[in-house]
Amino acid sequence: MTDLYQSQRTMRHMRRAAMQRGVIAILDVGTSKIACLILRFDGPETFRDSDGVGPMAGQSSFRVIGAATTRSRGVRFGEIDAMHETERAIRTAVQAAQKMANVRVDHVIASFSGARPRSYGLAGEWELQDGEVSEHDIARVLAACDMPDIGQGREVLHAQPVNFAIDHRSGLGDPRGQIGNRLACDMHLLSVDTTAIQNLLAAIKRCDLEVAGLASSAYVSGVSSLVEDEQELGAACIDLGGGATGLSIFIKKHMIYADSVRLGGDHVTSDIAKGLQVPMAVAERIKTRHGGVVATGMDDREMIEIGADSGDWDKDRRQVSRAELIGIIRPRVEEILEEVRARLDAAGFEHLPSQQIVLTGGASQIPGLDGLAARILGQRVRLGRPLRVQGLPQAATGAAFASAVGLCLFAAHPQDEWWDFDIPSERYPARSLKRALKWFKDNW
Repeated sequence: MTDLYQSQRTMRHMRRAAMQRGVIAILDVGTSKIACLILRFDGPETFRDSDGVGPMAGQSSFRVIGAATTRSRGVRFGEIDAMHETERAIRTAVQAAQKMANVRVDHVIASFSGARPRSYGLAGEWELQDGEVSEHDIARVLAACDMPDIGQGREVLHAQPVNFAIDHRSGLGDPRGQIGNRLACDMHLLSVDTTAIQNLLAAIKRCDLEVAGLASSAYVSGVSSLVEDEQELGAACIDLGGGATGLSIFIKKHMIYADSVRLGGDHVTSDIAKGLQVPMAVAERIKTRHGGVVATGMDDREMIEIGADSGDWDKDRRQVSRAELIGIIRPRVEEILEEVRARLDAAGFEHLPSQQIVLTGGASQIPGLDGLAARILGQRVRLGRPLRVQGLPQAATGAAFASAVGLCLFAAHPQDEWWDFDIPSERYPARSLKRALKWFKDNW
């Protein structure tokens, strides 16, 4: 527990140092692609608002100067499965982005989608010594939060104060400098599998890069895909990736729950490959060109050339109807959405004042998905694209880049986490465990 606490603190210092030097790399390690963006930081005054980029989440302070993606290798369910292959893929993406940016980077901030995230809602209280809330009081109230027993082989990835109260005034974002007698805090803590994190750190280190930050891609996808009102009033972001589907819930501009489902777009491709007896590459092409989840009468008549190259002329010249293809795709997509629904129910999503759901990620681009999702998840569903950030190439502005763009925003303006404060080391109590669910009902 304290190991990661220390290494997270070290990473935050590295991030500050890298930003002072002016460049940092963003690395989104996914199951189907690895994306690397290189950011240059300047003073906010160097950019004008006329670019259509407002000050929201601090995009105004950086520009993307290099971008590259490569097919991911050695990653399954968002976790590293074959170290050498992943290392090669990371190296390829980083080198290509450096070449485009014409700079060398030493520090990266990375996101990943697997590692079985688990959310906890924690609460702590602290009597104020001299009436005014100082940095030291924040550290003390965070230390007073009941640390849950997160279990063997788990690490804390995010520990963010999401609500402060002074005496009877709740809903404070930052209480520093305010006057009162008693300070209370609610914190969201996200734990993940230690092994998954260690493998990711090892793969990046083997590429001679220093890690200056880690984030869950469910979290950063929400940061880039939910608009300000949604983050404020309550919304869930569903990031449909290749090997895993991440979900995060935000309210009052903070993430208060995250989880992931070990299913994604690659499982749909694999179903097509098995159903039509074609290689994965052919199945992927058919899915992107002709895929869908809602069949109409037209689709019985629309024939798709399979066009494989097995060498068997008859087999390669086969045709299937689009309706048949949809019949293969739809059950798997329904299964993914049903799993997401179960996770949202477990989190108590229906207790939020607003139940907006935003779909993003590469696999969210299947035609008709929003309609099907509205039937399974609830009426208020929209397809989300990440915020526009300066310098981002057109090819990297789609839903597949939600977590990469979110990671840029996270790098520029990370939310306070408990390692940003000098927490007294004697306080790591392991008393009660408060689940995020109970806390929803009591506080919102």
